[in-house]
Formats: sequence, C-alpha cells, structure tokens
Amino acid sequence: MTDSGLASLPASDRPDIAARLRGALLGASFTADGLLDLLGAPAYAALARSETVPALRATRGDTPLETLVRLFLLQQPVPHARVTAVLPVEEALEAGWLTRVGGDEVAATVDVRPYGGPDGEDWFIVSDLGCAVGGAGGIGQRDEGVVLGVGGASTTLAGITVRTPVASALDLGTGSGIQALHAAQHATQVTATDLNPRALHITALTLALSGAPAADLREGSLFEPVHDDETFDLIVSNPPFVISPGARLTYRDGGMGGDDLCRSLVQQAGERLNEGGFAHFLANWQHVAGEDWQDRLGSWVPRGCDAWIVQREVQDVTQYAELWLRDAGDHRGDPAEYQARYDAWLDEFEARKVKAVGFGWITLRRTGSAEPVVTVEEWPHPVEQPLGDTIRAHFERLDYLREHDDAALLDSHFRLAAEVVQEQVGLPGAEDPEHVVLRQHRGMRRATKVDTVGAGFAGVCDGTLSAGRILDAIAQLMDEDRVVLRDRTPAQIRLLVEQGFLEPAS
Repeated sequence: MTDSGLASLPASDRPDIAARLRGALLGASFTADGLLDLLGAPAYAALARSETVPALRATRGDTPLETLVRLFLLQQPVPHARVTAVLPVEEALEAGWLTRVGGDEVAATVDVRPYGGPDGEDWFIVSDLGCAVGGAGGIGQRDEGVVLGVGGASTTLAGITVRTPVASALDLGTGSGIQALHAAQHATQVTATDLNPRALHITALTLALSGAPAADLREGSLFEPVHDDETFDLIVSNPPFVISPGARLTYRDGGMGGDDLCRSLVQQAGERLNEGGFAHFLANWQHVAGEDWQDRLGSWVPRGCDAWIVQREVQDVTQYAELWLRDAGDHRGDPAEYQARYDAWLDEFEARKVKAVGFGWITLRRTGSAEPVVTVEEWPHPVEQPLGDTIRAHFERLDYLREHDDAALLDSHFRLAAEVVQEQVGLPGAEDPEHVVLRQHRGMRRATKVDTVGAGFAGVCDGTLSAGRILDAIAQLMDEDRVVLRDRTPAQIRLLVEQGFLEPAS
C-alpha cells in the first residue's frame, strides 16, 4: 500500500482534532448505549446482520445522534449545516474525517462505530467505509486491502484474553486496532503489527478517537517487525486464519499452505513470551485423514509452554468453502466463476487429505516447569464471556496440581467453586439416582458426572477440613476401607480441580 493509498483516510497525526471529535461524539450520546436507545433492539440487531433499512427508518429525524448515525454508521451524505450543529466540521474536513459531496453536503471518509469497553468505557472503532461489521454492510464489496471493523472473532479474542497489568503487549495483525485498544488499558507499552499499512493507520485513528495512548505501530507480517531481542508479557492475534487456495483477501486468508500460518504463529510465540506471559490466538486447523486432530494440534505447542486449546466448532470441507465464498460475496457474482472457485477449494482440501476444519482458540502460558501441560479439547457448548479470568485461573490450578503430589493433595483444603450446583439424575421414585452431575453456571459452564464419593466429597468442601479427613469420614459412613479410598480418590480430585469445580482454599 503506497502513501497515496492512505490519502483517503483521516490524518493520524492530529490528536487535537481527534480529541475534539471525540468530545462531540460523546456529547451527542453517539455511544453503544446511545445507539441501542435510539434504534431499539430490532434495528440494532439488524445492523449486526448488515441490514441497514431499519436503522435508516429510525434516523429520519434531525437530532444530533440521528445525524451522526447516518453520517458515520450508515454512510449517508448529510447537509453541511446540519452537521455543523454537531461536529467541528471545518476541522473534521481539514483532517480528512469528512469530505464534501454534492452541493452542500458532507460525508464520512471512514466508518466509526461506538464500542463499549469492559469497564463501561466509550470507545470508537474506525474501519473502511462499508466494512464495520454491524455497520453499513459491505458484504460482497470487500477489496483485498480493506480494514474491517469489529466482528464476532474480535470480541471472542478480547473476551478470552487474560487482563492482568503487564509491562508489554504485542498485537499481531492489528486490523482496526480493537485488541491494541483493549491491551492499552492494562499494558504499559503496546506494540501492534500488520502487513497492511492501511490497518496501522486506522489503528492509530481508533486509539486516538477512543482517548487511548498511542501504540508502537510496525509494518510487516506477524513476528517479522519484532526485534530479535524483544519479548512480551502478552501476545494476542486474530490472524488471517482462513484456510484457502491462495491469498486473495489478505484480511482473512493465511496465504500459506493449509493451516501453516496458524501453526507457525503458535510455534514462534513461545520464544517471544516472558516467563509467566500469555499468548492468545484464534485459529482454524485441518482435520487430516489418518491423523488425530488433538495430537496434531498438541504438536504445535512450543517447548516451555503450557497450552489450552479449545475447539469450538467443526465444519466439513463443503460447509467451510461455502462459508468463506459467501463471506467474500462470490455467491452473488458470476455462477461459473463461483463454481470454479468452489472447485479450487475442494481440490486444495482433497490434495491435503483434509476432511474437516476446526475453529477455536489457543492459549499459551510460558512456564518454568520441566513438565508443561498441554490440554486439547472440544467444547462446542455455550460459555460465559469474558473468559479471561477463567483462563488465568485454569493455568493457576495447573501450577497448583504440579506442585502437589497425591499425599500433599490429601493434606490440602478445598472449596466448591461459586455457581456450582449438584443435579441428581434418575427415574422418578427411585431410591438412588442413576448418576450425579456437578454443573457450573459461570465461565466454561462445564458439567461432569461424579460417583457417590465424588458427590459427597464436593458437597462437604468448604475449606474447613482437609481432603484426607473428608475421605476418612466418607469411608466411615459408607463402611469402606479408608486406605483404599484415599488411594483411589486423588485422581478424581485432580480432575475436579483442573476443570474448576474445586478451588484450593487459601
């Protein structure tokens, strides 16, 4: 992308104008809450489906908020005089946020979408015209170098990221800058990279318009712009993970063979993490005939790192090809060209013996342990976002379990985690349940079957008695050998701790 390719964007070196613009937007309640109040739930939800007619109907008045929605979200020209009452128009024109059209109208040069931060912050995500997901719906009109707004993948990654204060954070493939914006709230220094200079420019605009500190912006692919001696406390990436024949759309297509981009990204992250640091990635991965997908993904994990890999969805190769052909709008074009592209996708998968593609997230944590723990699991069930605290606690429990052998475990005290309930399943009127289920109502919302001992043990855990003393009491009640019970139960305790049903009592 040449400098001329950036000429159509607002100036990124005018923080004074961005600050004035931000003040005007907030003054008109151009916020996530303000939009919902103005549009109502149906029209607001329709925007997320790239349907703009309900929002256009809801903004036929002349209030400041309606003016801003039409200007920045719906990309409608608005009379100059009407905008003057809301924004510092001449400064916005000078800095390139607005442009003159027609006789006496102005139009936005970029999408600006209000976005609510995790602690109630009012942020603004900048993207190319027609490319704000939930904005004016540019589906089918996306060019190679466009910069998209916030979609489901962006919010998923933001939600799974561990949010502890850190000195340094790295956002690889920053796009519109949403991950860098989140990281700026708890990292002293944020570095953001992208192969597309247009994305770096828009990231600077997103940060400035959101009132966030500037980031260190570097052009290049993935880790290429990172210096050899640089390491970070946090790495996040929503990379171009789509497995496609070629790299036609750089905002989504990996450009390497198969899932090599995601694999390379994960493998290279280990040496870039500081001790105790986290790396979070969204990824797609191939299910290859004759290979166990969990073993295949486990082989990606770099040495010296614990890992938690969660597969959220699987699609067969036809579903996958159709999803991304539709994402690019190919289904709306020439039928013969659509068929040829569909064939190319299936040819690629057939050549690689790929039978399906998995979607999910990957978390690494740099550990000093000689025996890192790698967990690869399928969990397609609903979860409660944000999950950052849940993920942090998962790795803390791994540390705890590593440090406690079975004898130490039996000497330890545990509490049943909050929001865990016990369900008894069986035929009506039966004297005893067929099985007992422990179920979480927060975080991963797991459910696990437990036997009578496990149910009794979990129900008594309030931090008062050690695990061993609880088992001794259960053995006496059930007339079982306490030594045998102490010998066979630690494995079940470990599983309940690892999955978050039991927490070590401090």
